[in-house]
Amino acid sequence: MSGPRPPRAVVGGWEATGLLEVRDDPGALDEGGRWAVVRTFEGALTAARFSDWRPLGATRPARPVPWTPVPPGAWSSSLDEDAFRAGVASVRERIAAGDVYQANLCRVLSAPLAEDTTLHGLHDLLTARHAAPYAAHVHLPDHGIDVASASPELFLSRDDDLVVSRPIKGTARTAAELLPKDRAENVMIVDLVRNDLGRVCRPGTVRATEICGVEAHPGLVHLVSTVEGRLRRDVGWRALLDATFPAGSIVGAPKLAALAVLAGLEPVPRGPYCGAVGWVDADRGRAELAVGIRTFWREGATLRFGTGGGITWDSDPGGEWRETVLKAGRLLAVAAA
Repeated sequence: MSGPRPPRAVVGGWEATGLLEVRDDPGALDEGGRWAVVRTFEGALTAARFSDWRPLGATRPARPVPWTPVPPGAWSSSLDEDAFRAGVASVRERIAAGDVYQANLCRVLSAPLAEDTTLHGLHDLLTARHAAPYAAHVHLPDHGIDVASASPELFLSRDDDLVVSRPIKGTARTAAELLPKDRAENVMIVDLVRNDLGRVCRPGTVRATEICGVEAHPGLVHLVSTVEGRLRRDVGWRALLDATFPAGSIVGAPKLAALAVLAGLEPVPRGPYCGAVGWVDADRGRAELAVGIRTFWREGATLRFGTGGGITWDSDPGGEWRETVLKAGRLLAVAAA
């Protein structure tokens, strides 16, 4: 147990302290200051402006914060294997009916956690044992936010008017095990992301600069593509998020139809899982928001973690279940210390 700890954020290789304000309005991100951002899959935004930002290497404690291990057997799932397989079958029926082309079915795992435990120690373990390009920890105790993420996926980066998204679609243990369906899923989501960015970018500037590159991460490989565009000058954060959120890679296509299908299949909210976690520097016009996958979050005395996968007509229910287990396995092992 780590005991009471003050607000802080670890995002983008920086540790932020000295909390100034917390806002729920995306327009705040255009007003100035440096913000840590958490947005749930359901759309609730928490933006925390901090005064002190220091490079993480200069502030990392000599000893990691203690963490009380969560045994693998302590986890329960919002969808057990039978229910998840049934969900895959249901998505395939909707694909056959022409309602969707793909939908990303997810389940949320839950385990008991001591009430006064924060995720500082878990974040330290993730940093040491499960390196991720968008590792983050946001702790705002007075606002019910305690999120530790080891996300490998970039939702949006921004540098002045240049906005970039790097959707992940396609997962296997090795590159040789990637299937044709993985590439088909990825290309489908690239088209969706191009369409999303096209709503807020200048005509002719949206393009895919990489299609289905293979990226290695701890214990698995992903197919990753890159899409970029130049924002119109009248576009602020509210319009950008309205056009692109949630990330297409964790919803499906067409996006609105997939969201409707998933609402009938997933029994609990996703929360920060599949949302966004990262930072916005409004003074410099820069930002980096990761998709909230490989992400733990605390709700009172409960620790939660989400896992899922994209379902297409070619999906095998058993194979899709095993993919969710693969994605979760290493992270739950870290939580078990």
